[in-house]
Amino acid sequence: MKLAWMGEYREVVEALIHYCNIYAAAYKIEKMEYEGVSYSYAQIQVLEYLLENEERNENMSAIAARLGITRSNFTKIVNRLVAKGLLEKDYMPGSRKELKLSVNALGRELYEDYSRDILRWHFSPMFRELSRIDSKDTPAIRDALYAAMRGSTYLDETERER
Repeated sequence: MKLAWMGEYREVVEALIHYCNIYAAAYKIEKMEYEGVSYSYAQIQVLEYLLENEERNENMSAIAARLGITRSNFTKIVNRLVAKGLLEKDYMPGSRKELKLSVNALGRELYEDYSRDILRWHFSPMFRELSRIDSKDTPAIRDALYAAMRGSTYLDETERER
């Protein structure tokens, strides 16, 4: 049966589904390692966003939302990173609720190592293909991906279940 409803975008949807399924299968597995510390894609993404947050100054809920994960999952990952010795967790001055998370030296080294590897064996091939597209069109690709995600109620439903 031909799936006509996807029209000319069937190949794009198929590639996106393929990518998402492979990524989902590996997302939580701690298969990467640096200096004896194993970590997963989920953990490295949180570390990455916390490094980026040094300039953005977003709260933890905002970071979790940008990542597309629940606040409770974000907290679990943060606690794992603290236990692995990659993050420092302190309370903001004068607050017993608001946390300040800092990526320590080992976390920064691990991230630098990861970023060199992931660029070489994962993102460089994708960036080469994207370079075939006029840079003025890349916002449309980003917007299309976000538009597809807006149809999902996953985060809303998961947060309500807590």
